[in-house]
Amino acid sequence: MKAIEITEFGAPDVLKPGERPMPAPKAGEVLIKVAASGVNRPDVFQRKGGYAPPPGASDLPGLEVAGEIVDAGEDAFDPKHNPFGLKKGDRVCALLAGGGYAEYAVAPTEQCLPAPKGLTDIEAASLPETFFTVWSNVFERAHLGSGENGAEETLLIQGGSSGIGVTAIQIAKALGHRVFVTAGTDEKCRACEALGAERAINYKTEDFVEVVKSLTNDRGVDVILDMVAGDYLPRELKALADGGRVCVIALLGGAKAEINLNDVLRRRLVITGSTLRPRPVAFKGKIAAQLKERVWPEIEAGRIKPVIHQVFPADQAAAAHELMEGSTHVGKIMLDWTQSA
Repeated sequence: MKAIEITEFGAPDVLKPGERPMPAPKAGEVLIKVAASGVNRPDVFQRKGGYAPPPGASDLPGLEVAGEIVDAGEDAFDPKHNPFGLKKGDRVCALLAGGGYAEYAVAPTEQCLPAPKGLTDIEAASLPETFFTVWSNVFERAHLGSGENGAEETLLIQGGSSGIGVTAIQIAKALGHRVFVTAGTDEKCRACEALGAERAINYKTEDFVEVVKSLTNDRGVDVILDMVAGDYLPRELKALADGGRVCVIALLGGAKAEINLNDVLRRRLVITGSTLRPRPVAFKGKIAAQLKERVWPEIEAGRIKPVIHQVFPADQAAAAHELMEGSTHVGKIMLDWTQSA
């Protein structure tokens, strides 16, 4: 099968089309004929040598796909692995531990969801990585909506125009929460507000702490989804309401921060975080079930919409990575396997 390989660690041009054996689904897994793959920031880190696949995962990049189930391993369709009743021939989108930059990919059945009605393969493939990440962190770890302020809780997203950001805006808004975001240009801020953010803050010209305080009667926000860390963290603690939670999911600003723990103790603040890729299948299956119940109806009703910035033929993955590293995009960058030569 055709695949996009990381020939060595480095710049985008180390991504090269190649040939690989078709993967065989193991017990509890399905084989998917891939129509589209998502490009995500962890793919860039892997290409640079900074984000190794977990043990047993494919060395090919790619954490999400959409396509058709064409084969299955032992017990893959057993109800204990297959809560949605999937079968051969079904269109699905799937979260992977790796291997998505290829014509065929394997995934645990528990990490596959029916492609939402009305979505193209490109749109369906844009969902898994960001939707699983947002749900598991904003709602599972940071408990948006079930903290001290209950259903009235507010969310600040650092990097609202990213794939994670546009997903978090729409899910939180659809579930009734006030959402604020930061972004690096006025154009990106306008795009975030069009998606449902109440206020987008240009972090280059405004202080997000001051703006958030002014928007919440000096109370602060209940949850912050942080993809920056570094010197943002002490400022984020100032932007939190009492009982607030910061959930760190990336370290674009650095892995070290100096904070005042007196504030954490006195104001009952929580600093948490996670990475999704190494989590066990059972955990990801639990998130899939919650997404199917709580979020898929919002997608199929048109209240949450995939945000696709640009689609590349799969053999132009290097160009897709160049675009991602330029950070000018709003939403998702995708690879189309039906366009490849």
